[in-house]
Amino acid sequence: MSSGRLAWFQLRRQKVRLAVALAGVAFAVVLMFMQLGFQDALFRSAVNVHRRLKGELFFFHPNYNVLPFPNFFPRVRLYQALGFDGVASVTPIYAGMVPWKNPETGRSRDVFVLGVDPSSDVLDIDEVRAQAHLLRYPDVVLFDEFSRPEYGPVSETLRDGRDVTTEVLNRKVTVRGLFQMGTSFGVDGTLVTSDLNFARISPHLPLAKVAIGVVRLDPGADPKAVQSSLREHLPHDVKILTRQEMLDAEVGYWARATPIGFVFTFGVIMGLVVGMIIVYQILFADITDHLKEYATFKAMGYTNRFLAEVVLVEAALLGMVGFVPGLAICRQLYALTRQATMLPMAIEPARAAQVLGLTLVMCWGSALIAMRKLRAADPADVF
Repeated sequence: MSSGRLAWFQLRRQKVRLAVALAGVAFAVVLMFMQLGFQDALFRSAVNVHRRLKGELFFFHPNYNVLPFPNFFPRVRLYQALGFDGVASVTPIYAGMVPWKNPETGRSRDVFVLGVDPSSDVLDIDEVRAQAHLLRYPDVVLFDEFSRPEYGPVSETLRDGRDVTTEVLNRKVTVRGLFQMGTSFGVDGTLVTSDLNFARISPHLPLAKVAIGVVRLDPGADPKAVQSSLREHLPHDVKILTRQEMLDAEVGYWARATPIGFVFTFGVIMGLVVGMIIVYQILFADITDHLKEYATFKAMGYTNRFLAEVVLVEAALLGMVGFVPGLAICRQLYALTRQATMLPMAIEPARAAQVLGLTLVMCWGSALIAMRKLRAADPADVF
């Protein structure tokens, strides 16, 4: 008899125990999926704006950490960059958090505002590009329809053909259009408007101070070479990053400089530990119940290696079969979380493979610990 066949017979012999074991594995799978999903949503949403910027190099203040609370650098640095070889154009982007008044309830909630030159086409968002002409009018903004519902029924009102008028930092503005971006752990809602409207909304933030500088290069220009030249000649009151460096820096801040990144990693570890304990108890009880049978196999000439293979196959079967209901449950939980929070929660093949791998490691780890009981199987007990 093969080790795989024997392992399957052992598992299915007690169906209640098998069901409990599979439920335990599925529970661990759900824990790992949810923690990894939240962590991925944290990292993805942190670069919602950055991924939509059309440029090759990006200027920030040297003390910049995260976009919702930017530091500002002198706009003149962007204009100086225009004199360097390989630089085709520069675009300043203004950003900040300001209070938004819910047009229905009158309650205030901070909203993230992006101010851009309407003619620059610096944001790779189809809805913004199509409605950029609206931003040329005073006090007109576009609203992210994936914002939290606490901002009021803005999307519904616009779809009914009516404009939305409210106050942003005590200034009356009109929402004339929608776009799609999504929330993050630092931003619940986003407005896009022109740079001039941004100055009207936030008079305390002068246009001479910029949050992000977007630099587009000539076709064929080497971003690393241009970056090196700019860093060498411009004053050190500005930080110059390539696209990948910008994305890595933003994600790295959330992963390493905030407690939330550690919390999600710790949650995955807790899921592994819980699953290992459950699977270990099931395998240990199974070995104990079949100790005489294992002793009989030894008396028949089967080696300890063969018996160890049986336990490892049992663990693998528990991991693979328990993974399926865990995956199915998580699909529903991801959809529920995405609808409630507007965060980018999605089970991609790479993550499914990652969790399956962790599940197998968890089950095999439990099997290796439970295997110590096999040493107690003595062929002398058979006689």
